[in-house]
Amino acid sequence: MTIDERTVTRTVDGACHHDCPDSCGWTVTVEDQPTESGTRPVAVKLRGNPDHPFSQGELCPKVNRFLDRVNSPDRLLHPMRRVGPKGSGEFERVSWDDALAEIGARLGDVIDTHGPEALLPYSDAGNQSLLSMFGAGGRFFNHVGATQLTRAICGVVVGAGASMTNGSGASLEATEMVHSNLIVLWGTNTRLTNRHLWPTIEAARADGARIVVVDPIRTLTAEAVDPARGDRFIQPLPGTDIAMMLAMMHVIIREDLHDVDWITDHTLGFDELDDAVADWTPQRAADVCGIDADVIEAFAIDVATTPGTALRTLIGPEHHENGAMFFRTLACLPALTGAWRHRGGGMSRSVGHWTEGQIDFDALNRPDLTPTNPDGSIIPRTVNMSRLGEVLTTMDGVDHAPIHAMIVWNCNPLVTVPNAELTRAGLERDDLFTVVHEQFLTDTARYADIVLPATTQIEADDVVFPWGHLWVAYNEAAVAPMGETCNNTELFRRIAAAMGLDEPSLFDDDAALMKAALPTIDIDELRSERWLRAPYPEDGRPFGDPAGSTPIPTGSGRMEFASDELEAMGQPRVPTFVQPRESIGGDGELAGRFPVQLLTPKHHARFLNSGYAQLPKHGPAEGAPFVELCPADAADRELTDGDVATVHNDRASIEVVVKVTDRLRPGVAAVPFGWWGADHRDGKVANSLTNDTLTDWGGGVAYSDTLVQITRAET
Repeated sequence: MTIDERTVTRTVDGACHHDCPDSCGWTVTVEDQPTESGTRPVAVKLRGNPDHPFSQGELCPKVNRFLDRVNSPDRLLHPMRRVGPKGSGEFERVSWDDALAEIGARLGDVIDTHGPEALLPYSDAGNQSLLSMFGAGGRFFNHVGATQLTRAICGVVVGAGASMTNGSGASLEATEMVHSNLIVLWGTNTRLTNRHLWPTIEAARADGARIVVVDPIRTLTAEAVDPARGDRFIQPLPGTDIAMMLAMMHVIIREDLHDVDWITDHTLGFDELDDAVADWTPQRAADVCGIDADVIEAFAIDVATTPGTALRTLIGPEHHENGAMFFRTLACLPALTGAWRHRGGGMSRSVGHWTEGQIDFDALNRPDLTPTNPDGSIIPRTVNMSRLGEVLTTMDGVDHAPIHAMIVWNCNPLVTVPNAELTRAGLERDDLFTVVHEQFLTDTARYADIVLPATTQIEADDVVFPWGHLWVAYNEAAVAPMGETCNNTELFRRIAAAMGLDEPSLFDDDAALMKAALPTIDIDELRSERWLRAPYPEDGRPFGDPAGSTPIPTGSGRMEFASDELEAMGQPRVPTFVQPRESIGGDGELAGRFPVQLLTPKHHARFLNSGYAQLPKHGPAEGAPFVELCPADAADRELTDGDVATVHNDRASIEVVVKVTDRLRPGVAAVPFGWWGADHRDGKVANSLTNDTLTDWGGGVAYSDTLVQITRAET
């Protein structure tokens, strides 16, 4: 509508890009405001889109204030060059031409002197849209032959584990749980981190469904448990869930509650599974998990005898040394009970199998550009993103030159990666040239040599592929890039030009990249309709017809209780519990020195990973970093609410305020993740303490297998 003669208001639809399962739809109100030379579009309001089929108009406390982020006075709008020591945050403004000239020259020198593998790309899911996350930089780094990065810090292990039973990451789409009769929320804090799914669960409860919450923390979701209506909260010790699953399968088989027909027709290795769980009595598991044997027994019987039982899990449980085995074992439960027969039954996790299955990743990233050996194997080495500190410092076991240049975008690794102080030591190296593309001067950006300004989601077209529901959305830019910012794909076009590269595909524009990546999606239709539903079985059952329309994609064509593939990898053929080394029940010497297991959960409603702590309406509203203890552990250390404690291990020590609650078991503490160094008393972060041991397979990392000691801080 017209506001005055020169000011026009319109709305533009888009979708949230955050690393969150909900991928909400939003609407941005834009005003064409008068300037001396004409008008300029300004975003004046951002609200949830009530037409969006999943989020239905609601946004979270973070994104409700997203325009505070876009318009923050601390936003980076121009290129900057470091002029002080690394980490000091001292920069001067420079032009894009000067910044690119320096980047081109420095990268060229690194490659000429040390080889292309001395260049490391580093990114994650800060923006999980198609181009921003998947399409930025892949072609560039492949073409120059840079070190390859395994991006498995979060989410990949879930699929790697489940696929060893089911053959793929396919799972029950979450809103199908409206048809469930029992919903098990295993290691997922739905009400906080998947909030738009909760109405589905409440609708199922209104129809008589019960919920079971399994979590080492009495979370916001656990508080919704109502024992009077048959709900349960089960609180095992961290990293011991597999032992409970094995005991549950023991009970199910002992009581003849397994689905013999389903097992006969659609599974492989039942006899081996039977042997493997024979000794896993509920009492044995109780001794490991700290859960009463009768609770495990009753839980098992409930799962086996309730048609339409959904086992809902997300990312949290993968952050243990046995993380992949957790999901491999969990996937065996619905195969054992035949839960996949029933609508609303089975295992529910990410739906990336269905949504991202529409992306042609090879067309987008062009792995054919990568230098190869005569046998076709790629020449560049591969390193794991979770071991960034090791990669930048010791490079143990790698027979190549160390990293001498790094480009960071879409993440803030100094806050998000485990063993953060080792990463800090790497970033401090004088011989490491670091470029960071960012919206704010993050902890990581403070160590950069060149910082380049990045757009936000409302300043660039993109496509959002959710992992929590099926509605793929087009995100239309509502306003032009602010200042001199550019999006992630434009960043690498500019760097390629600065280096004098002439491979034509490095300069494809965003429209061409979208078209190449999405051969089965009509992009014009997607933009017009705003969102399109990804293909999914019409009857709601992802494995409802294994002999027909929904085959099981293992080598045997069956769900595999016993796996030849795992055996070939050096892993157990059948579900097996191995106690994580760095845990309460693990290495005795280590646990003797550090007797408390530390969790670093997502706790704050106004945070999304490391993305919001710095904003004045977010961080201060959440208070300050703290360590959460149960009353017994606090009393043993003569600590009370508000005291300052030192939390320490061999990696680091941090000082935080004490918070005493009844949410944790004795021997378990929590320091919520997401705060920046500036928010901590000593400049360190929660991940300064965490374990960077990799998971059993899948390439993930054992954040939650971290042992610490907690003492009163010295005054």
